[in-house]
Amino acid sequence: MQTTVFSSEQEIARTAGEIFCGFARRKPKAVFGFATGSTPLGVYSYMASEYRAGRVSFAQVKTFNLDEYCGLTKDDENSFFAFMQENLFSQTDIQAKNIHFLDGTAANYNAECRRYDAEIAAAGGLDIQLLGIGPNGHIGFNEPGKYFTEGSFKVKLSQSTIDANSVYFEGRDMPQYALTMGIGSIFRARKIILLALGEQKAQAVNEMLRGKITPRWPASILKLHDNVSIFLDEAAASLVRDIV
Repeated sequence: MQTTVFSSEQEIARTAGEIFCGFARRKPKAVFGFATGSTPLGVYSYMASEYRAGRVSFAQVKTFNLDEYCGLTKDDENSFFAFMQENLFSQTDIQAKNIHFLDGTAANYNAECRRYDAEIAAAGGLDIQLLGIGPNGHIGFNEPGKYFTEGSFKVKLSQSTIDANSVYFEGRDMPQYALTMGIGSIFRARKIILLALGEQKAQAVNEMLRGKITPRWPASILKLHDNVSIFLDEAAASLVRDIV
């Protein structure tokens, strides 16, 4: 696990974005795992700017997103699919046929999760997975629990996650459940980049880097992966400056 502290969010976005662009240049048919939320926005903006400048193409890249809310259609403004469409897919030449997402409206969630895991496997697995980290240490929507999860599954969101994400659901209740890649699905990515921004992530970063490997802090499992890059801003790194 390689940890780097950056002086600005812009530096983090540029560095992480260039890693994804580099993958696409070296391996045009790369398989990317994406995350949503405010943290990766700068990364997607950088990737889009490189595409517009003619320095990279994503036309053959396949994408898989970490999660989706249960009950939201793709065209719902609060769906993660809509987020990705607005902030990356529509801004680049990523092909619709190559975009893969969990279906939050599936009639059978277990079957939907099995389908998604099979699609990841059929694509050859994830070359690179982008992650954020929740204040409670979750990655994807793998909330703190008694054991590390394996494949994709339906999860009841914790109250802390609901509190953190409800800001995006102005005037409406946010879903209480989501479909998410499991820890095992994430862990099998050949490279992982985790971004953490802001003081509210400092404790989770501290537990991830300094604490024991435990499902009570899901991101702690990343210490066992042999190709993980952790990118932090100064605020997120405030409790670990003595070790990074």
